[in-house]
Amino acid sequence: MTETITILGLESSCDDSAAAVVRLRGGEAVILSSVVQGQNALHADFGGVVPEIAARAHAERIDLCVEEALEAAGLPLRAMDAVAVTAGPGLIGGVLAGVMCAKGLAAGAGLPLIGVNHLAGHALTPRLTDGLAFPYLMLLVSGGHCQFLIVSGPEDFSRLGGTIDDAPGEAFDKTARLLGLTQPGGPEVERAAQAGDAARFAFPRPLLNRPGCDLSFSGLKTALLRLRDGLVAEKGGLTAADRADLCAGFQEAVADVLAQKARRAAAAYLAMAPAAPVLAVAGGVAANARIRAGLQAVCADLDLRFVAPPLALCTDNAAMIAWAGIERFRLGHVDGMDLAARPRWPLDQTQPALIGSGKRGAKA
Repeated sequence: MTETITILGLESSCDDSAAAVVRLRGGEAVILSSVVQGQNALHADFGGVVPEIAARAHAERIDLCVEEALEAAGLPLRAMDAVAVTAGPGLIGGVLAGVMCAKGLAAGAGLPLIGVNHLAGHALTPRLTDGLAFPYLMLLVSGGHCQFLIVSGPEDFSRLGGTIDDAPGEAFDKTARLLGLTQPGGPEVERAAQAGDAARFAFPRPLLNRPGCDLSFSGLKTALLRLRDGLVAEKGGLTAADRADLCAGFQEAVADVLAQKARRAAAAYLAMAPAAPVLAVAGGVAANARIRAGLQAVCADLDLRFVAPPLALCTDNAAMIAWAGIERFRLGHVDGMDLAARPRWPLDQTQPALIGSGKRGAKA
């Protein structure tokens, strides 16, 4: 008998309200609908995401996203096998809005409720898009997180290393603010870098002189600040060429660090002798073409298959949450109405928490 599982997923961990319907039938996954409502316009004047504004927008929009996703899938809520929702980590107000909406939907329709780790959603996306077999090496690189993981099962993640301060996406956003570019900063820095000379300025490559796979990006931001201030003091301002060269040098440094650390992570992964070795990448920063090119070069050198989901599934979305829900549902793992929203939720709970940036505490 062909196994068919259809799950509604909800995502609201940062500044994208999203809902999606994903179906697994006979081993093949299909995204029946995926709706994402962004909040860039709401946060544009503040230079970054304002948690209170984001939470209010999620509360106002998440049910509308659900309605649109069900309509696009051509299915009623009662046709779902379960409701999956991001239960953390993330901005707690937004996570709470999604969890409460999912609880109401599950209770009203008499459906199982499945809490999903947002990071697991990213880490399992290559199984949704490419049907990867376990184990595979995963680089999760986003606005709030950066980790190398060996993914051995739907709930089996081994962290090889991660950022001890700013995630790459945070560093890109801060770089954009320092250079007067608009938010979100990642695409703007990448766009400016296309016209820049990456060799003009000497940027550091943090932690490459230390063993292991941990990463650090706050020093790159500080280096860029000092270079910018030096140019302003010398010239009285920045030219378009200065901005482009600073962006190119910064982006090149990030790409180099990620590529070298990926090489180290791959060595640990290949020691497991996987039958079909793969390096997969996901998260919003995975959309950066220079970073992808660096990782692809590493894979070519080490005879690893490189997998990157479509760009729409690299950034925050609910299809990945629905799929992670399917993975948990197949294991018989569901949650009760006491499911809690969590601001932090490490994937590998056998490892000590990564050191975070000051007031925000430890990274997941």
